[in-house]
Amino acid sequence: MRVRLFVTGSRGQLGRALERAAAARGDAFIGVDLPELNITDRAAVERAVAAARPDAIVNCAAFTGVDAAEAQEEAALAVNGTAVAHLARAADAAGAVLVQLSTDYVFDGTVETPYREGDPVNPLSAYGRTKLAGERAAAAAERRLVVRTAWLFGEGANFVGAIRRQLDAGVEELRVVADQVGCPTYAEDLAGAILGLLDAGALGTVHAVNSGSTTWFEFAREIVRRLGSGARVLPISTAEARRPAPRPMHSVLDTSRLREILGADLPSWQDALERYLAAKM
Repeated sequence: MRVRLFVTGSRGQLGRALERAAAARGDAFIGVDLPELNITDRAAVERAVAAARPDAIVNCAAFTGVDAAEAQEEAALAVNGTAVAHLARAADAAGAVLVQLSTDYVFDGTVETPYREGDPVNPLSAYGRTKLAGERAAAAAERRLVVRTAWLFGEGANFVGAIRRQLDAGVEELRVVADQVGCPTYAEDLAGAILGLLDAGALGTVHAVNSGSTTWFEFAREIVRRLGSGARVLPISTAEARRPAPRPMHSVLDTSRLREILGADLPSWQDALERYLAAKM
């Protein structure tokens, strides 16, 4: 089913992947990003959406600096929370569904079983709080789909690219956090899932991540191995990393609802990593 997409944050990892996925299907793609549209400007959002006449608005725009948000929570809230209310109103006016991207950071990571969509939220960080505010703002839309994802990598700045740059620079030893568990997710696979969810008319909240879970340490070791590097990867604790923002320690997302809607899980994160690296060779 062809759809007309209005995508904010179109030059980010997911926005770029959505553009490619839409082109492959023959969907119309209207992408906006800074500086042409600041989603915190309500009037500008309303004008842009009215002109685009979309079937769906996919909000990929976000204040993504997890540590920076600790000192700039008001600025993060303006983008991650308040601006979503503007998009919700514009979506209703256009008769469009609003797809709001969210995060595993809305959970506190204190349980060791995968989080389901209806489990209690309790964000530990400013980033998590502002993304939860965005979920709640999206709930005002008549038709909304909140897609929670995690540990995204694709075209743009991401963990895999950061490891590769260090290896290319000749770094022989990497110290990586080994006590946080999550789900690496390839932007290309996430983009396909979002379009599939739109095709199915899915609403509410859906968790969408690649299959399987791992730690940042094991993720880094797999990246190093697949790149054929001899660099050593050493495990450290979250406390040793000394990052400003607290992180959920176990934020694995249950994807049962995604599987029910799409008929299959997304590929494993290892498979996704192999395809990502092959595309970058």
